[in-house]
Formats: sequence, C-alpha cells, structure tokens
Amino acid sequence: MSAELNLEQRRALAEMFALLGDPTRLGIVLRCRHQRRSVSEIADASSLSMSLVSHHLRLLRTAALLKVEREGRHAYYSVADAHVEHMLDDMVGHVRHTNDASGSD
Repeated sequence: MSAELNLEQRRALAEMFALLGDPTRLGIVLRCRHQRRSVSEIADASSLSMSLVSHHLRLLRTAALLKVEREGRHAYYSVADAHVEHMLDDMVGHVRHTNDASGSD
C-alpha cells in the first residue's frame, strides 16, 4: 500500500484534520467513538444548543468522520468506521502517554 495520496485525497485528509482541530467538534467525535449518541445526548454533554450540535454533526458527517442511523424520528451518531475509531484511540493514548511522560520529570 502506497503512503502517497493524490491531491484530492490530501485535501480530504486535511479537511478531516481541520475539523478535528476544533475542540468542540473533537469532543463530539470523542463522545461518539465507542457508543452511538443522540443529538440531545451530545448537546447535554457538551452544554451546546441542539442547533449548534446539529451544525457540527453535519460537518463531521460530510467529512465521513461520523455516520448517522435513524430510528423513527431519532438520529444516532457514531464514528464512521474502525479507521476513525482506531485513529482516535491511538491519539488519545498518545496524548495520555505524552502527558504522563512529561509529568514524571
């Protein structure tokens, strides 16, 4: 598998990282990484309005970071696939490891 990406793929990847660079959107994705969440659950946990959460969810879904499952009138969000989940788990582990290592000096 080649490590090289074409221009369109690099743009898509850069957009994903840009979206995750916002602490609010990152928090939303992290909340959805191991368990699907409703818009109201995400709004309550993040102290944001439902409309603002919906806006962020739309951006994250468009970038293929989250997926939505509808059950009647309810929508539930989770990470788009195992690639996203593993990347988040790896980066969370990296941050914890880095913080633990810097705190031991």
